[in-house]
Amino acid sequence: MKNVVLALDAMGGDFGPVVTVPASLQALSLHPKLELLLVGNPDVISPILSASRSACIDRLTVIPAKLVIGGDIRPAQAIRVSKDTSMRVALELIKSGRAQACVSAGNTGALMGLSKLVLKSINGIERPALTTLLPHQKQGKTVILDLGANISCDGAMLVQFAIMGSVLSEQILGVSNPRVALLNIGSEETKGLDNIRHASEILHTISSIHYVGYIEANDLLIGKTDVLVCDGFVGNITLKTMEGVIRVILSTLKSSDKENKLNWFMQSINFWIGKCLFNKFSQFHPDWYNGAYLIGLRNTVIKSHGAANQRAFTAAIIQAIHAVERKIPERISARLSTVLSKK
Repeated sequence: MKNVVLALDAMGGDFGPVVTVPASLQALSLHPKLELLLVGNPDVISPILSASRSACIDRLTVIPAKLVIGGDIRPAQAIRVSKDTSMRVALELIKSGRAQACVSAGNTGALMGLSKLVLKSINGIERPALTTLLPHQKQGKTVILDLGANISCDGAMLVQFAIMGSVLSEQILGVSNPRVALLNIGSEETKGLDNIRHASEILHTISSIHYVGYIEANDLLIGKTDVLVCDGFVGNITLKTMEGVIRVILSTLKSSDKENKLNWFMQSINFWIGKCLFNKFSQFHPDWYNGAYLIGLRNTVIKSHGAANQRAFTAAIIQAIHAVERKIPERISARLSTVLSKK
């Protein structure tokens, strides 16, 4: 297998190189065929690299870019001032052929806009979607999209998301004939907004999509579907609500014994119950599935949480490796061609 070359926006996110550089070295240690182009300010990155003394440093190249797109800047303004920023340079490395994919924890709207501008969308895809692989209680994962790239979507866009999600489920998760569902306020066909009902009508006519109808948000983690489709507004709120609840549960389980007044026997039972529950819920912690695919582009772009720690950013890098190895953009393009040719 040939080496996978990724461009990383080292300056993006809440913590920048303090997180992205150690995560890069960790990813290199895990994947011998990986090469990284670390884009950012050399004056900030180099001291961190020097202190690491990693044996993998020969597979990492620092690409200078002294400017950074702020997290609070509007996407349109970010695009206008993007020249020589770490995010723009990382994307340009894909366009020039030096890298096969990009990973950034920077401004989501800016990444979306710049990715469309620099890399272009796949023919037949109106707008890319943010996508993640969410664990469920049956030990599998559900592809969920969109997670915030598109606040409002018409029925045709939701159908495009369904097609892309199916390809991702097949190629990344190995699911044969993945089940596709639309997120809605009820399972009845008459429920929901016009765009959701329109998408449902179209999906019923596409034989290559295993469409199973509507599911509600309370079924998100039970493995009822392999691909869950929604607009970016609903998807973003749904995912962040779930992540917040999981963090609270895990935090509560970790700190439950300090103020416990029970006798030692009951404390011991409480400890083991808490440990079992912690192990059960920890699979849903956002750090373990960090890295949202900006799917629908001609190349691979992965968006990391802005507040990602080292482990989480490493997970995002690994997502990018999998996408490159399985040629996700090419497979989506081929699937779209097949679906459109049958209309």
